[in-house]
Amino acid sequence: MKGLDSKVVIVTGGGGGIGRAICQRFVAEGSKVAVLDRDQAAAQSTVDAITRDGGTAIAYTADITDYDAIVATVDTIARELGLPTVLVNNAAFDRFMPFLKTEPGLWDQLIAVNLTGALNMHHVVLPLMVEAGGGKVINIASDAARVGSSGEAVYAACKAGLVGLSKTLARELAGKGVNLNVVCPGPTDTALLKDVAATSSNPDKLLEAFRRAIPLGRLAQPDDYPGIVAMLASDDANFITGQVISVSGGLTMAG
Repeated sequence: MKGLDSKVVIVTGGGGGIGRAICQRFVAEGSKVAVLDRDQAAAQSTVDAITRDGGTAIAYTADITDYDAIVATVDTIARELGLPTVLVNNAAFDRFMPFLKTEPGLWDQLIAVNLTGALNMHHVVLPLMVEAGGGKVINIASDAARVGSSGEAVYAACKAGLVGLSKTLARELAGKGVNLNVVCPGPTDTALLKDVAATSSNPDKLLEAFRRAIPLGRLAQPDDYPGIVAMLASDDANFITGQVISVSGGLTMAG
């Protein structure tokens, strides 16, 4: 990909399956990666896997729902790696439950991670991109935001909010050289999906239903996403902004 060599990239949720795969791809493209995760051991594990192959990555432990912690962490990233000009908002949290059985406490948790955390990251990092003369943001949403998903009402609402935020900021910052785009995964074979399925009454049935709904006949794997994310962060995507791309095996085919 053009223009990724030596770029400073922040990936939230970089210790998890999709996040780790994205971090590894950016390092393969020559980028310097800040692996941001609230789980210190997971973030460091990603960094260890990267540095064994000679890449540049540093683990940063912070809770994206804590605005002050993000301010301090991003300041440290800028000092240690340089001004970040690529941000991948990947961190997510979900629970599978019919909306009428949920409680406001769960809503607060879902909103904090899936929407407020992303707001914090945008608010802190975007001024640095403007200062640097431009940058790229790739927000990882969900096909649930595009078509809904039974049992994920609040999660879907948060991810739909992330889509709306991305499009609005793409308009506001187009003149500043900052592009924002959205990637919407479908059901993906990760620990998060297994945790979500475990909250349902029949996890195996739920996972099989997900698989059957996908025209390509399988759940996604973490390695299905880094290519499109890297492309959207590259100079090859300089004229792409405000777009929403599903990577879901044909689960949704929105025009």
